[in-house]
Amino acid sequence: MKKAELRKLYLQKRQSLNEASYLQLSLALYQAFFAYIDLSFLKTVHAFLPIREKREPDTWLVIDRIRREFPHIRLSLPKINTDGTMDNIYFEGLHQLEKNNWGIEEPRHGVPTPPKKIDLVLVPLLCFDALGNRVGYGKGYYDQLLAACRPDAKKVGLSLFDEFVEIDDLHAGDTKLTHCLTPSQLITF
Repeated sequence: MKKAELRKLYLQKRQSLNEASYLQLSLALYQAFFAYIDLSFLKTVHAFLPIREKREPDTWLVIDRIRREFPHIRLSLPKINTDGTMDNIYFEGLHQLEKNNWGIEEPRHGVPTPPKKIDLVLVPLLCFDALGNRVGYGKGYYDQLLAACRPDAKKVGLSLFDEFVEIDDLHAGDTKLTHCLTPSQLITF
């Protein structure tokens, strides 16, 4: 199936989740994260902030626990620029956040995070295949970020669904995940 069709299908699938199911899947994903991801040697974790209206996984659960229990880890958040690029900014606190034109919270200021310093990237996605390819929203922000990270950085997609899809229109600019975390498992590619 082509990416545009998969986007439409999985956006609809997420939107069809009622509030209780969405919260339950996000909680299961959070529990799976701390069960399967070893944070011992990580120094910097990049996390996206969820678009709740699109039923994205609630990364605030993970972010809050990392901030409380893993003070040695610095968090980095995305900031979309008007020129179509994405910066990574170290997260200092809620005072730093504001909603952008799309209604997504992002840092309005802060210290930039060099991509080479990021040890683990939590990657938003709509669906993924058995080889670690993903379908996102189609803007390419995360393909650019993942390509700029060190080769040994973990690239972990977060999915509310377990199933693999077949993506017919992959291209050279697509950057593969190293892992995908679902509410029930960590898949390694």
